[in-house]
Amino acid sequence: MIQPKNFRYEHDRETAVATITLDRPDRLNALTFEVYDELRETFDRLDREEGVRAILLTGSGRAFCSGGDVESIIGELFGRDYQGLLDFTRRTGALILSILRCRRPVVGVLNGLVAGAGAVIAAACDVRIASEDAKIAYLFTKVGLSGADMGASWLLPRIVGLGRAAEILMTGDFLSAEEAYRIGLYNRVAPKEDVASLGREWAEKLARGPSFALEVTKKMLYREAAMDLVSAMEAEVEIQAACMEDPNFRESYDAFREKRKPRFT
Repeated sequence: MIQPKNFRYEHDRETAVATITLDRPDRLNALTFEVYDELRETFDRLDREEGVRAILLTGSGRAFCSGGDVESIIGELFGRDYQGLLDFTRRTGALILSILRCRRPVVGVLNGLVAGAGAVIAAACDVRIASEDAKIAYLFTKVGLSGADMGASWLLPRIVGLGRAAEILMTGDFLSAEEAYRIGLYNRVAPKEDVASLGREWAEKLARGPSFALEVTKKMLYREAAMDLVSAMEAEVEIQAACMEDPNFRESYDAFREKRKPRFT
């Protein structure tokens, strides 16, 4: 059973949705070394956790996540040598890889402030549902760091295009919810009071879907980014043939014939 110490975790066995809530509202859910590590470990476990078919990731209070904690992380980094800094940057990137490699669909429910590492975590979610006050910024260049951090320069061009990604990462400026939705960074925007329920609806919808088909769709979206067209087509024909052997494919056919909704497993 997953029982993290540094954030809240709930598993609704009826809907098969696991909810992770970053829970340092007094620090705008800023990340500590411990939060980084435990989030990574949790996503690694959720990849194979029994009864979990979708994951909802959100934050408590006025923020989704404001990035690395200035007091407990940033200040401490000045005392490290280059190898120590490498250990930290690899540690942060490992979290993003765990989110991307997790076979379960991940829905990010973005409330309030989404900044720095928090913005990269949002980009690593498969779907982003944001409140009208969810302003987002990749602040790294504002503090003299590369905008290419934690996989941001790989993720963002695939979401919003190369030109937009360059603007966002080089300026470090905040985007309003309206602008982020317009360029495709947010999938949906909802009133502040409705965003949690809308995000849960999305997570539950994905949890009801054909799990193997969703798993391989997520896998191929990232895998094909490094392929040429011919290689991608060959990979897709192989994976589609495998899906045709999955029981959910037959279930969808039977449901169509019987004029009912499919009951995917």
